Amino acid sequence: MKRVHRALVTATTALAVIAAPSAALAAPEETDREGLRKRLDDVVATGAVGALVEVRDERGVWRGTSGVAELGTTRAVPVRGQFRVGSITKTFVATVALQLVGEGRLQLDDTVEAWLPGAVPDGHRITVRQLLNHTSGLYDYKRTLPMPPEPEFLDDRWRTWTAAEQVRRAVANPPSFQPPGSDYEYSNTGYLLIGQIIEKVTGRSYAEEIERRVIRPLRLRDTLLPGTSPHIRGPHPHGYVPIQRHGETRLVDYTAMNPSVMGAGGEMISTAKDLNRFIAALLGGRLLPGHLLDEMKTPGVAHRKYGLGLAWQDTSCGVRVYGNDGDALAYQSWSFSTEDRRRRVTVALTPDFRADPDDAVDALLNEAFCG
Repeated sequence: MKRVHRALVTATTALAVIAAPSAALAAPEETDREGLRKRLDDVVATGAVGALVEVRDERGVWRGTSGVAELGTTRAVPVRGQFRVGSITKTFVATVALQLVGEGRLQLDDTVEAWLPGAVPDGHRITVRQLLNHTSGLYDYKRTLPMPPEPEFLDDRWRTWTAAEQVRRAVANPPSFQPPGSDYEYSNTGYLLIGQIIEKVTGRSYAEEIERRVIRPLRLRDTLLPGTSPHIRGPHPHGYVPIQRHGETRLVDYTAMNPSVMGAGGEMISTAKDLNRFIAALLGGRLLPGHLLDEMKTPGVAHRKYGLGLAWQDTSCGVRVYGNDGDALAYQSWSFSTEDRRRRVTVALTPDFRADPDDAVDALLNEAFCG
């Protein structure tokens, strides 16, 4: 799921109980990078319980942490810890869909109706390409769900959702725009449909296909799609969401939850090391041929920096980097690489919702890519 914390920050500027973590727990490995250490501490000081980063560049590998792994403790964030990656899942899903295109089993201009008859209104006008680049106009099912700080949000913590159920909730609402392809609006609904289409094409779930086509070949040993399993199996920081009760907003530990609510749009768990390996393999042509990687880098509308499950941004020194970011509510992450793969950075944090950490994260990314 794409980052939504800006709204949460606005709604929770006066959290009743936050144990502000110390930013003195940075734990670098291999080489000491004082600029990176300071930027990571700034991320935590701005609005995170804890954070971790892995930077790979010409100087080697630098891994660091800041803050704490769990509120009320002094336990350091595990430097190789797992976390929920949110919408970075979409880049994996899109990679599998494009592999199927490369095999001639799917076409980017195939319609939703052709693969999933009756699933969405006007499905004959919405293409696979438009699902992948968020130009379908389909209403985002996430907007139909209670969200923090509403206490009702916790009622669905252990609920198992199906993609079909979420899509039905979405299409009960009018489209964000018409006709499909004429504009851009981020919609997790499109990726639930892509997950269903992958299953129709292959006879296997999108999770099985990602495991078979990406995770195993790249030996991403700490990456998994948990389905309905609520736990993070390896070392990990705890994640929190703000919940309002009796006029007070408090952070609630939301580390364990049923990730089926995010599905193909955001259920994955991974590590900084694995995500850096994945983006290098993708940009290096190990997963897709050049013409399909070019499709991935082509924006759906001219003014957006988002293609087919892949995003990009321009750093302060003018270097363009490719990857994605993700929000799993209790976890936020960023994974980007230069096109030549010489510099790769993955950042993950557990927000405390005092303030939006985006600018501090951007400063860290600029330090890593431009410093």
